[in-house]
Order: sequence, then C-alpha cells, then structure tokens
Amino acid sequence: MASIDQRFGDRFSPAPPGHSLTQDNSQWPWGQPPQDADPDVALEKAIGRIKNPKLKNEMLKLLMVGVSIEVIVEGIIFQGFQEGMFTPDVGMLMKPSLAIFIADLAEEENIPYRLFENDNAGKEREMDDETFFRMMKNNNPRMFEFIQENINAKIRLGVLPDQPEEEKGFLSAKKETE
Repeated sequence: MASIDQRFGDRFSPAPPGHSLTQDNSQWPWGQPPQDADPDVALEKAIGRIKNPKLKNEMLKLLMVGVSIEVIVEGIIFQGFQEGMFTPDVGMLMKPSLAIFIADLAEEENIPYRLFENDNAGKEREMDDETFFRMMKNNNPRMFEFIQENINAKIRLGVLPDQPEEEKGFLSAKKETE
C-alpha cells in the first residue's frame, strides 16, 4: 500500500489555488449568506453595538493607551465578517464611516487618538528630480529625449534653466503683492 505522501504529495506543501472553493464552508458563519448585504444597514448595526456602554468604554480605553482607530476598525470589520454579519466588501465600504464615528466619540470624550497605525500614513514622500528623470528615462525614453533636447537648446542659446525657489504659503504670497 502506498503511503499518504506518495498518494497526495508532500503534506507540507501549500494547497493549490482554488482549493478552498472545493470545500464545504457552510459550517462557518462566513460560509453562509451574510445577515446584511447593505453597507448602510451593517454600519448602523455596528454603530449600535459600539454605543453599548460596556463596549464603548473598552474601546475608549484602547484609544487612551494608543491603539489607533485604524486597528480598532479593522478588528470590528474582521469580527463582523467572521460572525457572518456581512461580506468583506461590505466591511471595506463601512471602514471610513466607522473610523469617523469612532474619532467623533473620542473627540466628545476629549481623548487624544491616533487615526492611523503608521505615524506617516497620509503623508506622501515627494519625488526628487533625479528620481523623476531616471524613471522617465527608463519608462518613457521619448519624453525624456524631448525634454533633454529642449533644455539643451535653451542652454545653447544662453538661457539657463531657472533654479526652483523655495515654496511659500499663500499668506506670504499675499504679503509680497501688497
């Protein structure tokens, strides 16, 4: 008789793609149709649960110790999906509204909070000129050659490209025009 490894391959190898679609997931709440398919209804129920005094108090404690609203919202969404309350896509649609609601609760209670887990989330790094032109040269060589030729033509005519000035806010620009 052949061993299990010979019949089914390596037992430590990952399952082939789509394997989970061949299994019966009906024993799990998320394997059943969701309780709510409408994001608005699911959001109202989630907000109703958060308003429960005990849960609200625990959530505010988490905010006080520095847990970000992003983490709390992801936990709520994951739990709701696991319990079969809604599908993952409905959860994703609820995220922004749920985060704003929790931030509003924190504001009402005068609790300082972090919106995102990553401190620099939402802050975009500015691309420097060298990186910009290197990427352009690799990805769009025709445009790079066009710009390069225009700059070189101006230099041959004796016109040097302007050096970028430090950006000023709109308030300082108003002072200069007065």
